[in-house]
Amino acid sequence: MAKSLAVLTSGGDAPGMNAAVRAVVRAGIYNGFKVYGVYKGYNGLLNGDVKEMDLRSVSDILSRGGTVLYTARSKKFMQEEYQLKAAEYCRSLDIEGLVVIGGDGSFRGARALSKAGIPTVALPGTIDNDIACSDYTIGFDTAMNTAVEMIDKIRDTAQSHDRCSVVEVMGRHCGDIALHTGIAVGATSIIVPEIEYDLERDVIARIYEQKDTGKKHFIIIVAEGVGGVQDISHYIQHRTGIETRATILGHVQRGGSPSLRDRLIATDMGVAAVHLLAKGIGNRVIASQNGKIVDYDITEALEMPRVFDDRLYKVAMEVSI
Repeated sequence: MAKSLAVLTSGGDAPGMNAAVRAVVRAGIYNGFKVYGVYKGYNGLLNGDVKEMDLRSVSDILSRGGTVLYTARSKKFMQEEYQLKAAEYCRSLDIEGLVVIGGDGSFRGARALSKAGIPTVALPGTIDNDIACSDYTIGFDTAMNTAVEMIDKIRDTAQSHDRCSVVEVMGRHCGDIALHTGIAVGATSIIVPEIEYDLERDVIARIYEQKDTGKKHFIIIVAEGVGGVQDISHYIQHRTGIETRATILGHVQRGGSPSLRDRLIATDMGVAAVHLLAKGIGNRVIASQNGKIVDYDITEALEMPRVFDDRLYKVAMEVSI
């Protein structure tokens, strides 16, 4: 059994990361470990920014967004020299197990530390829901609910003025936030990086079809990875004569108190990570598959192709008429 465990958050912050940190600390102590918090991601291992945590260190963070351990992206940590330095630092503190909460880049760092002799388990923490091995990533539900709340407010003013609103939501390489929120707000059209689109066919024609049935205001959802919302907005106004406004929701989607689902799954995943490390098992990713918590080899997880939900996209198109 490892003498000590450590936990860090890396990459972009996501609501629910604090719930995962809390679970690792509490489950670690429950199972007889000393637990350290590493601040500012992998940089904390390189700079010695590490602090022992106790039960009260994580009191009242369950409902907080962001991450109390802070986060960063470390370019240095991509180099083997610094990976070995971080592993040696872990050994100096008798840290024999590490939990990393983040996305793909964080998983690669976790794999490097496992290779260097520090058993490491990664949790999928990213609002984009873009981790192929897991049906669900920590932060996704909260981000979607935030987007829906904002878009509902935008709809109020669009309806008042008979406008079209083009709204960009987050998702650089993954259209899941756009797809799910688009369905939830009744968007006329949803543009995602996974599906090739044509503005005339997928936006203008749909607006005219809805206009012919009496609809007077329209919402177009665009994933961040597609971008160009100002250009799309200008094009729609030019082609239809409908007053059109563009809105980029941006980082508001990263913040806020995590939803029940994010708190629950983050807690479940955090405890599962501790249980693996208690058995001396590292180089694993915790994932959610078909409603169950499972784990994969990190390399296997990184090589899995992400599959876009074409069926759900077709559902969106069928009901947006």
